[in-house]
Parts: sequence; C-alpha cells; structure tokens
Amino acid sequence: SVTEGTILEWHVQEGGTIAVDDILVEISTDKVDAEMPSPASGKVVEILAKEGEDVQVGQVLARISTEEGAVATGDGSAGGEDSGDSEASAPQVATTGEGSDPAVPHEGAKTDSDAGELLEIIAPSGGESVTEATVLGWIAEQGATVADGEPLLEVSTDKVDMELPSPGAGVLVDLLVAEGDTVVPGQVLGHVQAGAGASAGTKPAGSDAPPVGSAAEAGSNGSGNGSGITADTRISPIAARKAEAEGISIAGLTGSGAGGRIMVADLDGAPAGGSAPAGSSAPAASETKSTALRGGAGALARYMDESLTVPTATSFRTITVTQMAGRREQLKAAGKKASFTHLIAYAIARAATEVMPVMAYRYEVIDGKPTRHDDGQVNLGIAVDVEKRDGSRTLMVPVIRDAGRLSFQGFLDAFADLITKARDNKLSADDLQGGNVSLTNPGGIGTIASVPRLMSGQGTIIATGSIAYPVGLANVGKELGVEKVMTMTSTYDHRIIQGAESGRFLQTVEAYLQGEHEFYEGIFKDLGVAIGPKPTAPKPTLQAPAQTFTAGGGGGIDLELLQAVQAGTAIIKAHRTHGHLAARLDPLGTEPKGDPSLSPDALNLTPELMSRIPSKVLRVHVDGESLSESLPKLRDVYCGTLAYEVEHISSHRQRTWLREQIESGTHRTQLSDADKVRLLDRLIAVDAFERFMHKAYLGQKQFSIEGLDMTVPMID
Repeated sequence: SVTEGTILEWHVQEGGTIAVDDILVEISTDKVDAEMPSPASGKVVEILAKEGEDVQVGQVLARISTEEGAVATGDGSAGGEDSGDSEASAPQVATTGEGSDPAVPHEGAKTDSDAGELLEIIAPSGGESVTEATVLGWIAEQGATVADGEPLLEVSTDKVDMELPSPGAGVLVDLLVAEGDTVVPGQVLGHVQAGAGASAGTKPAGSDAPPVGSAAEAGSNGSGNGSGITADTRISPIAARKAEAEGISIAGLTGSGAGGRIMVADLDGAPAGGSAPAGSSAPAASETKSTALRGGAGALARYMDESLTVPTATSFRTITVTQMAGRREQLKAAGKKASFTHLIAYAIARAATEVMPVMAYRYEVIDGKPTRHDDGQVNLGIAVDVEKRDGSRTLMVPVIRDAGRLSFQGFLDAFADLITKARDNKLSADDLQGGNVSLTNPGGIGTIASVPRLMSGQGTIIATGSIAYPVGLANVGKELGVEKVMTMTSTYDHRIIQGAESGRFLQTVEAYLQGEHEFYEGIFKDLGVAIGPKPTAPKPTLQAPAQTFTAGGGGGIDLELLQAVQAGTAIIKAHRTHGHLAARLDPLGTEPKGDPSLSPDALNLTPELMSRIPSKVLRVHVDGESLSESLPKLRDVYCGTLAYEVEHISSHRQRTWLREQIESGTHRTQLSDADKVRLLDRLIAVDAFERFMHKAYLGQKQFSIEGLDMTVPMID
C-alpha cells in the first residue's frame, strides 16, 4: 500500500564520494521512516530530489559515477575518472517510475556517441496491487550480445512469473540485481549498450569474476561434474542448479531458449549423469531445511492468512452425472471436445448469472461500513495447478470475465486461452484480477469432496469431487444399475450469502447439469451440433437365480422352519411395539400386565426351533447367534427398567436408527457410584425447588416440572 514518500534529509552532497551501503538519504512514508543505502561506491554526480519533496515508488533519486567506470559518460569517455561533467552518471539500483517505456532511456540517461544509447532494463508494472517482484535469475550473461526482444531475466510477482525482454539489440553491459533480490515496478535492473559490437560471452574491462547468473557461477568450479556443465555452457541458472542437484547429464541436449540456451523444461527426460556434486546433494534424512516463500508461493501464503478473516460456511450436494456424461459422449462423437470441468464451470456461470446472482456478491468495507458489492456479472476464476520453470508447483486462478453471458464456444475459447497461458507461465496480472466466483476441481485426483478456502474479495468458491460410483459399489455398480455421482460443495462468505441461498444455488447448478433451462440444447446449438436423445439411467444386468419351492424333503424348503422364522419375526416386532407393557417401571414392584404376543409359546416357538433360526436373518442388534440366544437379551432391553415406544414414528429411517441404538445399547453408560450420588443430589434439589415454589407462591400460576424431574440432570 506504500506508493510515495517524502525526502527527509540527504547525508551526501553532489560531488561527494560514498562507499557501497553508506546511507544516502532518509525517506519518510506513511508506514515507516527508512534509510536508503548506496547501491555502489563512487561519486555522487547528481541529486534529483530535494529535501521535503514527495517522491514516488520507483523514482530515480540520485546518480552515482561508479569507481570502475564501466558505463560511458555523455562526452564519450569511459567514465572511469571524473570528467568534470556534472551530468555523468552510472546506472543504479534506482527506478524511473511506472509506465516508462523499457526501450527508451529516461530523461538524463546518457548515450555513447560511438557505441549508441545505453538502454535501461526496467521492471514492468505487474498490474493492479502488484508492488514488488523477486528476481528468479538472469537468462543472458553480462557482456553477451543480445537481440531486440530476447529474454534477459526472469522475475516473479505474487501474481505471475514473467520473462523481461531486451529493450534493444546490443550488449548486456550491466546486471544491477542478482537472483533473489526484491525489486519494484519501474526499477532499473540492468543496461544494454545499443548497437555495441562486443561478442557474446565477453566481459567488461576490468572484470575478472564470472558473469552473474552464468553457468560458471551456478556450476562447481566451472568445471565438469555429474551434469557436464562448464563455464561455456549456455544454460539458465535455474536449470543449472536443477541439473547439478539431481545429477542430470546435459550432454547432447539442445536448448529451447534464445541462442540454444538450455532451460528447465529441456531437462525433462534427460538421463542422469551420475551423483550430484559434493555440497549439492539432497539433504540427509536427519537434516532440516528452511526455504523462504517468495513470489507466487509467498503470495499464496498471504492470501491464506487473509482468508482467515472471512467467515465462511459450506453446503454439500451429491448429484448423479448420467445426463452430463451422456451429453459429453454425444459431443465427443460429433468431434467436439468438452470436458466435465467445462460443462460444470459453464453451468455455474449460467446459474449465478441467470438465477442466483447473489453468489457473485462481494463483501467490502466502504467508509468504515460493511457493504455488499454487486459487480453485475460473474467473473469466474478457474483454479489451475501449474508447474513453474524451477520444477516447483503453484496455484493460479485466472479469471473468465462475464462468463455467464458468453456462448459455450466463447466460453471454451476463453477457458482454453487462460489455461494455455497458465501452463506456459504467460499469465498477466490482469488475467488474475476481479474474480468473484471460483471453481476448483480436486476430483480429478480422486478427492470425493473438498472444502476449499474462500479468498478475500470473492463471494463463493465451488469445489467438485470425483465422478464415480458410490463408495463400496465400484465393482458391482454397473451390474446393479447404479448411477455414478459427484459431490459439489459451495463455500461462501456468510456475511452476504446465507445457507439457504447456497443450498438453492447448488440445486440450481444441478438443474442445469440435468438438462433443465435448455442447458444442453444451447450448448449443442452454439457448437453447431445436432443434439441427441436424452441419456437414460443404467439398468441392472444381474438376474436373480430361479428357485423351486417344494413341500417336505428332497432338497426343498422346510415349511416348519419357514413358519418358525415368520413367528420369530413376529415376536421381535411384538417386543419393539408392546415391550413397554411388560417393563418393570414400578419402584414398588407391581408386576406389569405384559402382552400375550411377547411369549414364544403363543407363537408355537419351541427352544429347538429358535436355536435353528439365525439372529442375523431377523435383523436384531443384540448379541447372539440364534433366536434362542438373542430373545432373552431383547426382552431385557425392552422389558427391563426402561421402556421404549418408537414404532409409531412415521419416518422409516428414524425408526431403524432408534432400533439400532436401543438394541445395541450404545446409548447406555454404566454410572459410577459417585455419578449416582451426584444424580441423586440433583434430583433432590429439583424436588426441593418444586416443593418450595408450591409453598412460597400459594394460589399463583406457576410452571411445574412434576413428572419431568429427570429431564434436569439429563440436560446437565
């Protein structure tokens, strides 16, 4: 958020000498007062901003003539000694302001009448909210001859990685920043001497060190090693480090970079050249390693922290995919490529645009007041897992603008363009701005359901799970005629979107995917394809084996046993329905009246027959292998000191759940003696309070808990 500052005090004067890292000037911003160190040793030849003057981020504040004098001065001299020209300057780690054309030197930049203009390599503006970038590495070496537009270095912002091209043809004479440095938009990163005739790979006079970012610097002593990298190898610094760390041999590799330069992507599939050199091998299991998160990874960490301030909730919905899968196959047969992600994303965009625009609302604080902001369109972000050039992975979310009003063909084109840019690391900051609804698809790697983080500034993020048979039916789903399903989740900002709205949104998206709102008719029309018949749900292919039932023996069914099983089912039902009539609930010991249906004798069930009936066919949840073992335990449950009446409940799901809880005893907890004493004390207190109320407020209307005493400790 810091965009400007004020010059407080200069610590040097024009004509004065200064050493590297000596304090040049103090600057005050709305966040902090900071001292700016000198980027080089030399003579201060020009101060461009006066004390008390407001300056912008990236603005050039002063110029220093360096001691080495590698940069030409205005009169064509080498510039090693002070020529007396107060306009002489050397390039600094200073900036010329946003919007500068990197191909044209700023006002005050000097030219060499013999060698041509000194062109500045300027860090570009990364778009809205981008205030800094990290240098990933130099692609070209100092002293190398470069062509106009040839990539010189790579930088990473919190939005995107990019290559910076040469502002003109000439020789790269200065590298003012090194790998890992943080730079700001408009900062001068280096210089190209336009029209200079130095040969590629040469160094400036007086420089004995290897060029910054060269293979010699990245390699091991500039000599051969397991990867075969030497000082003469044309390879990017990142690729050199990866090759040496992983022992990849570059022998015979042809680079895809400018001038045959080997890039990280060229190392894929290259053979190993031996073990990695000493000092660059992978850390041992007992070692620890810390790596600072920079660029996109650092930004993602910050976004995750910011997302913690968003109060979210999540809705789940599982849908069948028969219609979507069938329509996709019809498109495929017609020669049109459309993935499940394309169809789902388009349905989300259409649903949020046409039916549920609330899902694209954004929360903002304006003038200190919470505000709901409506963009008037759905800007759909698509989460993309991207492999960066250094081999690491990051998450990019490019945005399709007004996605719900695009034709399906237009949507496919926009989708493909953004995904291609993401894969090729060519996304601009503008491609990543303004999303208000996002889609992530972890189902592609088998995730059933996901609750992703909602980024600040968005209304909703939709996650889709894997498309598969319900769990446990993968091997028999087709034979049983089971439909494949997919789980969608909607994670939303609960300050502006309510749960009912999120649930209805998922319902609406499902309606689109099931073919309502003429969803598929519009898609097929946009693609110029005739729509086929409506897909139908699969039918089971299993056939039940035919059986012949005969009375008596000879391999037939034992009718007596069948009758016993029917009687066993009846006595189980009787205990569940009328068992409370035989429950021992009277503390004075009065015998309950019971019910005849609870007796095995009334159903002609003998111990022998009950021992032949497996308990599992009766679907009881008490222990026991046969009815003769299970029935006494069932009687203890329903006719003991607790009584249950649940069979009148109309919901079958609730009844079966209650039966399982009651009969398995999972709800029963054996109380300790101390717990029993505490329970008794609580009941006495409840009873005493009830008696007090009756005596203290005679004749008054009052709430009574007579008969409900036990609910108080139950609630406790």
